[in-house]
This record gives sequence, structure tokens and C-alpha cells, in this order.
Amino acid sequence: MDIDFKEIHKPCSGLMYPHISFAKIEYLFKNKETMGKNQHVVPHNNKWAVKGAGNVKCTRITETQSEAIKIAREISSNQKSELIIHRRNGKIREKDSHGKDPFPPRG
Repeated sequence: MDIDFKEIHKPCSGLMYPHISFAKIEYLFKNKETMGKNQHVVPHNNKWAVKGAGNVKCTRITETQSEAIKIAREISSNQKSELIIHRRNGKIREKDSHGKDPFPPRG
């Protein structure tokens, strides 16, 4: 099924993610099947865990955040997905994209 993204994209003040461009949304939908699950580094019972997006179980549990980041970075690199690192309070500290980003950061 082909989706005409130009037809369904209607600018309005209530957009949930106004900072994401139409081109980025279209790219993500078209490449969804080729990208793996995003990998999250999250606190887990005074330790750190690597967890795939939407997974109930942790992929790995480590003593330190740096160990978990190293593991998650390798997985997200292999899967061409995004690495999301959380703080102890659960808020996102950092993101790193390992996929083929059509809109890389400037600079």
C-alpha cells in the first residue's frame, strides 16, 4: 500500500512533533522495515540496562552506565537504529543515530 504523505500532511497548531520535517517523517515510514529497534540505556535496580524499544525484558544488565552504553552502541550500530541514553531519573540525556540519516546535523 502506497501512502501519499503530501495528502495526509496538513500543518496545524496541534502537531505533536512540529520540529520533525515532512521529509524526515516520509523517510522514517519508508525505511521502517530496514531499521532495527532503538536501543535504550536505562536505570535498573541500582544498575544499568540495555533495552530494545518496546521490549519487556532487558537485553543486558550491567554495573555501570558506560558498560551499558558500549553494548547498546554496538547493537544500535549493527541494527542501524538509534541509541537513547537515559539519566538515573529516567529523562533522556543523549541520543545518537546509527542509521542512514538523510538529514545529518550541520557543522
